[in-house]
Amino acid sequence: MMFKLSFQDIFPLKAYLLIGFFCLVSNTSFSQKKSLLDSLESVYRMGGYDEKDQLIILNELSINHSDPQKKLQYSAELIQKAKLLDSTQYLFIGLINKGHALRFKGDYTQALESFFDAASIAAKNNNNREIGLVNITIADVYSEMKNHKNAVSYYKNGIDLLKKEHDTSNFANGLFNLGDEYLSNKEYDLAIEHFMEAGLLFRKIKSNDINLGEIGEAYVLGNMGIIYAEQGKDDLAEANINEAIGMMEKHELYSPISEYLTYMSDIYLNKNDWKSAFNYSKRSLDIATKYGLKEQISQANLQISRLFEKSGSFKEALTYFKKYQVYKDSIANIQNVLKIGDLRTDFEISKKQTEVNLKQSEVNLLNQQKKNQRIVMIATAIALFLIVLLAFGLYRRNKFISRTKLIIEKEKNRSDNLLLNILPEETAQELKTSGKVEAKRFESVSVLFTDFKDFTKYSESLAPEKLVKSIDFYFSRFDEIIEKYELEKIKIVGDSFMCAGGLPFPTEDHALKITLAAFEMLQFVEDTKQNDDSDIVHFDVRIGINTGPVVAGVVGTKKFAYDIWGDTVNVASRMEASSREGKINITENTYLLIKDYFKCKYRGEIEVKNKGVMKMYFVNSIKDRTIASMKF
Repeated sequence: MMFKLSFQDIFPLKAYLLIGFFCLVSNTSFSQKKSLLDSLESVYRMGGYDEKDQLIILNELSINHSDPQKKLQYSAELIQKAKLLDSTQYLFIGLINKGHALRFKGDYTQALESFFDAASIAAKNNNNREIGLVNITIADVYSEMKNHKNAVSYYKNGIDLLKKEHDTSNFANGLFNLGDEYLSNKEYDLAIEHFMEAGLLFRKIKSNDINLGEIGEAYVLGNMGIIYAEQGKDDLAEANINEAIGMMEKHELYSPISEYLTYMSDIYLNKNDWKSAFNYSKRSLDIATKYGLKEQISQANLQISRLFEKSGSFKEALTYFKKYQVYKDSIANIQNVLKIGDLRTDFEISKKQTEVNLKQSEVNLLNQQKKNQRIVMIATAIALFLIVLLAFGLYRRNKFISRTKLIIEKEKNRSDNLLLNILPEETAQELKTSGKVEAKRFESVSVLFTDFKDFTKYSESLAPEKLVKSIDFYFSRFDEIIEKYELEKIKIVGDSFMCAGGLPFPTEDHALKITLAAFEMLQFVEDTKQNDDSDIVHFDVRIGINTGPVVAGVVGTKKFAYDIWGDTVNVASRMEASSREGKINITENTYLLIKDYFKCKYRGEIEVKNKGVMKMYFVNSIKDRTIASMKF
């Protein structure tokens, strides 16, 4: 995993003399970037300055803040204020800063959207330098999405424009990023060629701007270290990467530090120095977690999982592998992002080309009229021909736009379906409408828990791949069963499966449906024991059910999760813990609702943790008249 320089990363922090600034802050000179940022944040919160000065402060905060979430917050505020003041310049900068913050957080779809909006502004202003800069940023996103062809194309376009504009610093930045793209594609000769050229430029820049030059040099050192590591030259790799990390720590560049630390872990792993390898991986994970860097968190967890696996600690390996999967899933919808990005790119190119064709046609018409003033008939015929040609072109363009709208609508429907796969339909609609979901109380809901016997013992002795495959096999079938009985899957925690009936739409027969589903789950587990597939572990399962009131809603603001709370849920979990293998254990509340349809055996009053004694029943079988009368 390589890391890209974005052009905002190499802008030095500037201390602006704001109107009214000295009325709010003393004339102290801040020598470090962090102290200046803290002061700017303090000034921003205090207020009392001109609106134009507010734009400058927000720009500095969104460019230079090391926390991606803070960068995103200040970028959004800058965009909003720029729109209010009709400032095209700061609107462009705000969109770029927002795109970088989203990219650092792994939100590629929204990052591309922000960069394309910035590109539209630059094109309208005919600003070749800004177009070149946006090309580099779009290429960075395509690179991280593993779209090598698009990445190289955008890098080359951006580099050519920046070279023509004599923008040395960002020209060097573009050369570095293109070299990094070649490195990720294992084209080492091309990578070294571009790194060396970028390094020479950064050393020249350093004489005028030490911060910008040092940051550029640090990236070059780090990526050259990666090449040495790939070529097996561990000593050179270690020296380069350590020097790069030291320089980056000075400038608080935490994303590349986290990635380079993972490479250091690989280097020490090759030397069989397990302790150092673990320390570097853990340090990488701590930094990535502190600053919310999704991609780096995912890679650090994967590295630690591999280290534990190679050392024979399979339980710990599985724990970190699950964490890796969680963060991987949050940024894994790459194919959908690619389609959206390519679609937007094709649309922008088509629109720009149509404008160019129209302007060229107008020029040709004027020249023809000047040359053929005496030949009115011929000039008229040519004009009519051009008008017809233009009308035909506009007709084709309208057809293209119509087809594009259909494709966009199709992608929107696909996104809606993905949301419905995570949340109930009513909840998903509320989230899209209002941006949040209010918690709701349901007076009567049946909650089911399952648990596999000896799962912990198996997890310590089995390969992680086999264990995950087995769990997926059972829970996929459980998903089909609860869908059949119109139940709502709540969540999976380890080997525990949780679902509920009677929400998000209240029903009267939820206790019957969830009990029927429980019997099908038991039967499926028993049938699986006859399966000769050696890749599937055969478990015994316990099931517990309780009925009562719950509160349901959505947790968090990222990676939404629909969940339920209340004493009913806790008691249902206790029913599962008090059950036996191959049995369905229910409370008296559930028994009163299903006793006419199922044969149940009273177990007596049994001690329950934190609840005292409770009446429990085993559901043994289904009465014949129930099967004939109920349809699902």
